[in-house]
Amino acid sequence: MQPSAPSILLLLALSWFPPAACASAAAFSPTIGINYGQVANNLPSPEAVIPLLRSVGAGHVKLFDTNPRILRPFAGTTFDFVVGLPDDLIPKVRDPAAALSWIKSNIQPYLPRTKITAVTVGNEVLTGNNTKFIQNLLPAIQSLHSALASLGLDRQVAVTTAHSLNVLSASFPPSAGAFRRDLLPFVSSLINFLNKSGSPFLINAYPFFAYRGDPQRVSLDYAVFRQNAGVVDPATGLRYSNMLHAQVDAVLTAIAAAGGGKTVDVRVSETGWPSAGDDDEVGASPQNARTYNGNLMKMVAEGKGTPMRPGSPLQVYVFALFNENMKPGPASERHYGLFKPDGTPAYDIGVALPAINTSSGGVSGVGTGGSEGGEGFPDQSADDTYTNSYFTFSSALGGRSALAPEGTRRAAAVAGVAAAAAGFLCKFVT
Repeated sequence: MQPSAPSILLLLALSWFPPAACASAAAFSPTIGINYGQVANNLPSPEAVIPLLRSVGAGHVKLFDTNPRILRPFAGTTFDFVVGLPDDLIPKVRDPAAALSWIKSNIQPYLPRTKITAVTVGNEVLTGNNTKFIQNLLPAIQSLHSALASLGLDRQVAVTTAHSLNVLSASFPPSAGAFRRDLLPFVSSLINFLNKSGSPFLINAYPFFAYRGDPQRVSLDYAVFRQNAGVVDPATGLRYSNMLHAQVDAVLTAIAAAGGGKTVDVRVSETGWPSAGDDDEVGASPQNARTYNGNLMKMVAEGKGTPMRPGSPLQVYVFALFNENMKPGPASERHYGLFKPDGTPAYDIGVALPAINTSSGGVSGVGTGGSEGGEGFPDQSADDTYTNSYFTFSSALGGRSALAPEGTRRAAAVAGVAAAAAGFLCKFVT
């Protein structure tokens, strides 16, 4: 098979960087994901966001709703999307008819031009305090999966939910990972569904929280992927050089103990480090954010897995794309972004970035996102009335670019992503 023009451009772009000077760039694979939150009133338009995503080599985008003002402009691009169904719709969509209506209104209209690969049902539901949501979570997931299957979309779009690390009763050493006893009945049933459907288990993991909570005992180097002696799990003999890998492997252990075996794919649906915080938020700084996110992206680009699954590259979604000025809570909640709303870096992330024009308005506001029409759901098809505020406190939750002909645009995008990502990876200081 002859290589395509985009493939050739990708190879040429990577060849610009000397292997000895930047080995990680040569191993680059566009598998990094970005959480695109919208709890702000000053964000740029989705059209202006596309070049920012490309500039950091992102291939996957995660939303907390199904905002049409974002999904429509991304039609025909190479990005794939994980979209969210808000917590308050969980009890409703356990009903098969309501689930089918939601899928027909919020997923089917965008396919296949906008690549939606998964739906997350709620966010950190099992560690919330709403028993109605918890009890309806799995039935809602099953109804949505059945709705997708009835439309022939179940092999294209997975259904799952994202969890806080607080679903674990123990996380260290990783070999001792275990789910909380009160949650075990819910988690075990969910894992059984994930096994049968081939859907991933999503975990929101933030080493920053552990460091902020106990900076005297938690090593900053260990938390931000800097060189350190590491920690050895006494039961397995595996050495951990960073906390994120230890957290993920604790989840893998817990899944196996809950009857999930070793087949469930675990992905990090949120992780990040804030560039600012309140006076008592130790470690929230531009330097630490740059180090954490830079080393995280290099790890993903190199295709590294965890010590328990070294041959399985870890898929990660960085939190977040923008600083979101309307998020409640401590100051750190509003400073997880790689970028400020005007498109400039929140801190030096080591890449040359495209200028963006925010004068045409963007995606912002506070409300309840996640549905566009359909029986029993609010009509959000009018772009000027759509608002969004789907976030979870513990998770830390413009102008138009000129469009070239499709073939030219895609080829240029691939080359641009490769060049930008290679420069991005090379310039980070660990």
